[in-house]
Amino acid sequence: MSAPTLRPADLDEAALAKLQQLESRIGGPLVAYRPESPYAALSDDQLEELRRTETELGVQLLAYRP
Repeated sequence: MSAPTLRPADLDEAALAKLQQLESRIGGPLVAYRPESPYAALSDDQLEELRRTETELGVQLLAYRP
């Protein structure tokens, strides 16, 4: 099973200013990451079908992006 991948976030000036303010308040550096998930974005219907199948089979399923 793969965990979501973290990549450095591209911050605009406003977001960068907020991050710098927070760094100042907590007294240390921060790094902003944007999560990238390997999992598929399922519609409500697809998710319902996946959960129904999990229940029927007694397993846990993970849907990955193609």
